[in-house]
Amino acid sequence: MARSQSCWGIDIGKCAIKALRCRMAADPRMVTAEAFDYVEYPTLLSQPDADPVELVRAALAEFVGRNDLSGTRIAVSVPGQSGLSKFIKLPPIEAKKIPDIVKYEARQQIPFPLEQVVWDWQRLAGGMEESGFVIDAEVAVFAMKREQVFKALAPLTRAGVDVDIVQLAPIALANMLVFDQLPDPATIDPDSPPPSTVLVSMGVDSTDLVITNGLRIWQRSMPIGGSNFTKALVQGMKQTFAKAEHMKRNATRAEDPQAVYKAMRPVFNEFTSELQRSLNYFTGADRTATIGKVLMLGNATKLKGLSDYVAKQLQLDVQRLESFRGLEGAAVVGAAPFRENRLAFGTAYGLALQGAGGSSVRTNLLPREIVRDRLIEAKKPWAIGALSGLLAAAAIGFVGVFFAWTTYAPSLYAAAFARADQVKQRSQAAIGSFEDAKRKQEEAIGQQQGLVRVEERRFQVLEMLRAVRTLLPHDQPGQVPENPADRNELHIDAIDCQYFPDLATWFGGVKDRWAETHPAEETAEVAQADPAAAPPAEGLPPQDAAVPAVSGPQGPGWVIQLKGHHYHNEDHHKPDESTQFVRSTIVKGLLGEGDPVTVSAGPLSGQQVPVKELGIGFPVIVASSPVQTIRVPRPDVAPTAAPVNEFGGPVAAVPDLELRRYDFILQFCWQPISPGMPKPAATEPPAP
Repeated sequence: MARSQSCWGIDIGKCAIKALRCRMAADPRMVTAEAFDYVEYPTLLSQPDADPVELVRAALAEFVGRNDLSGTRIAVSVPGQSGLSKFIKLPPIEAKKIPDIVKYEARQQIPFPLEQVVWDWQRLAGGMEESGFVIDAEVAVFAMKREQVFKALAPLTRAGVDVDIVQLAPIALANMLVFDQLPDPATIDPDSPPPSTVLVSMGVDSTDLVITNGLRIWQRSMPIGGSNFTKALVQGMKQTFAKAEHMKRNATRAEDPQAVYKAMRPVFNEFTSELQRSLNYFTGADRTATIGKVLMLGNATKLKGLSDYVAKQLQLDVQRLESFRGLEGAAVVGAAPFRENRLAFGTAYGLALQGAGGSSVRTNLLPREIVRDRLIEAKKPWAIGALSGLLAAAAIGFVGVFFAWTTYAPSLYAAAFARADQVKQRSQAAIGSFEDAKRKQEEAIGQQQGLVRVEERRFQVLEMLRAVRTLLPHDQPGQVPENPADRNELHIDAIDCQYFPDLATWFGGVKDRWAETHPAEETAEVAQADPAAAPPAEGLPPQDAAVPAVSGPQGPGWVIQLKGHHYHNEDHHKPDESTQFVRSTIVKGLLGEGDPVTVSAGPLSGQQVPVKELGIGFPVIVASSPVQTIRVPRPDVAPTAAPVNEFGGPVAAVPDLELRRYDFILQFCWQPISPGMPKPAATEPPAP
């Protein structure tokens, strides 16, 4: 790839090809223009009878034929509506984690798989970094479908032009505006930024709107351009497109200027209204922003009275960008064709500025495979030279080895080879004996350590069961309600256990149940991963934010399963009923939010510790049943075979008690730990 300090910025528009070659000057806030070109098409590309492919091909051939492109970088623009621009405000975060956050945001904001797009990002000026943490930082993400990028590069490839930079036209305009019209971003106080400048670049079919204060950038493409005025004259004045275009460019010299402006007045109103809506949206999205002035670019803005009309309607300072403050080079700036079309060179100026190294936004949408292929192509001559030298060295080495081989006599070395083989055999036998002794020693040490651990682990199962019993809800003695439905009780019907070499395998199977058991934890995870979710870019469908993965347990351990039920399901128990009652009692306790449990053995015997100190955690309700109404005998009535009254006659049976029963299955992981003792090694056998 070209490594010259100068760069051609090429803007392939609907009316003409605008190109400007620049290099950075001695003053870092100035750029020197070395050459330019303006190749106008015979007809607009958007006209029905035009052949855009042929018109662009012929114009590029003319441009390449009369300009030297060798030894310079090439930067081209693509329309803003062809790509996506997203500006994301980051939460306080470590600087080294910004790439991961940006990639995650790109997957959420770009409405296509990342494999189908070319995308790039850059951290913008502003914000501050302290102790490795970035605060109030903002990043810009730009993307474009891969097929559209190759479509934009196709005419340049056919013309033999190797492109180094592909940039969205609004971003090139933003680079030009920040460099040429605004103060150096490094000198701007983020807490008191200057008013934002609005750049309105009117093209043939669309208008690019860029708003920036040097730190933040906002851009939008409006579907109205210079051809809308021409079409209004075609309909209102009953003229051909060519005559209407000529009449628009010479409106003040027409036979009836008043009729011309009357025919174009609806377009004036539509353009101003669309511009006002865009400014209202910007100021509504950023309440702290203020609009300073409006600069207009594009040959279409030469239309007499347009800037005055826009200024009157918007009540803002509106003016055409008549001169570029940061552009020097009398041979270009003073040339008549450049002065006549200077309003059309804004995008080319921004592209050349980026290629020369003076832009604030340096993203590049050139596909990486093209960059890789060019690097390989550039290194081929060096690779061929290196391979030739390697082959020559190999040939010389082969000749030397061949000469030595021809002088070799096996009989002279037979005895030495035999002694060497004997030494090798003895060495291998010694190494084998050593490895066998080492293996036996390690096995003995392992058995010894296992026996030592038995004393520490003998009470672990009892500790776990005691912890579960402690965490079960219960009423205070003497305050147990008569109705079983009003008792704070969970009835455990069965306890099972299963050993897992890696608890991550178990957790992967109950991940969905985890989210249902702990909805609050899932919400917190989402809020932490995306605390300031921004709206999708205009014109693109919104994307659902993916919930980040919850890290589960790791390593070997047991999964304890509790099968149980409760009757705490009456209407007056709401919302603490069915699953919620299980969550608020034993699940909460197993998470470590309940009362501590008493240790029975070990250095901390008799002391109370949280359940996590026993290795208990990650409770998940894996199964539950609907609440069912059942009948049970009343606890206050003793069962009799045939109840009779005092006269010996039968009496009506006492009706059974109706209870609402909820059944559940709860699982939690247990990695046995004796509080106060060192944690067991990962290779130790499981607890009994």
